[in-house]
Amino acid sequence: MSFIFLFLFVADVLTGSVSIPIREALSSLKGEPTIFSDILLQFRLPKAITCVLAGGALATGGLLMQTLFRNPLAGPDVLGLSSGASLMVAIVVFIGQSGKGPGLMLVNNPWSIAFSASIGSGLIFILIIAIAQYVRDNTSLLIIGLMVSAVTSSLVSVLQFIGRAEDLQTFMIWTLGNVGSTSWNELLVLFIVVFSGITIAYLSSKSLNSWLLGENYAQGLGIRLAQSRFWIVIGTGLLTGAVTAFCGPIAFVGLAVPHLVRLVVPSTNHKILIPSVICGGASLLLLCDLLTQLPGSTQILPLNAVTSLVGAPVVIWMIIKSKRIRV
Repeated sequence: MSFIFLFLFVADVLTGSVSIPIREALSSLKGEPTIFSDILLQFRLPKAITCVLAGGALATGGLLMQTLFRNPLAGPDVLGLSSGASLMVAIVVFIGQSGKGPGLMLVNNPWSIAFSASIGSGLIFILIIAIAQYVRDNTSLLIIGLMVSAVTSSLVSVLQFIGRAEDLQTFMIWTLGNVGSTSWNELLVLFIVVFSGITIAYLSSKSLNSWLLGENYAQGLGIRLAQSRFWIVIGTGLLTGAVTAFCGPIAFVGLAVPHLVRLVVPSTNHKILIPSVICGGASLLLLCDLLTQLPGSTQILPLNAVTSLVGAPVVIWMIIKSKRIRV
């Protein structure tokens, strides 16, 4: 898996509408000025690093949610964080760009989409954390998260209906997912948040292993259920919110990668699974980003379309071949 990851990372950096020889790429990385330096250092390399961070974060978030809820269909967006981000971005795009609200100042800021998405995810995150303190079982928390997601999606639909055509196009492009627009400053913020979320997830490995046995068994093993669930939700919130803020709602990766990794890595120990899903998620998103590049063309396919087209058949094939899938 590590070899595949490194191969895809190098291929993603070198592949695009302009082919970059390996010798020229190495010279640019050493600081020697070449005709490809700007393309490599300002676009290709940040895009590949974004794929690594986003893929690893979403895959880890999906693993946490599937373990916590013991539901193979749970994903990192099951708590409604992506929907909350979409709602706030829709408010800024449809109301701010029309000049009818305070969002106009945000639109003129290059960080506007990331900032508004962070606010939306943060508000839903605070709501879910507050609810988690009063809900005793995970099933109720899962249902509440789905209902919050449904409400925010309905509000987004209303804004789309009353919005202008050009604003609708801007919003739809954001919902397709994008890993090629992050700057080095944005990458630094994304890295800090993702690293914090992954650290929380890894430190929760013992409780995650206990959750696999069920709530009663976990409690019998001395796990404080409320405290453990609180930190798992916080870790997932940080991972999902950060990726959605800077890359948009990327579909499928968080749902599929944990299953693919479990079919390859025969372990239920999260100290092994978490690094594995990080590597798997980064590799899958790098592969999908490679496939978005049309050979000999400057056109780029939507990222979400490729993640679903590539990932869904692979998951179906591997599940049928192995005749098993577990959480």
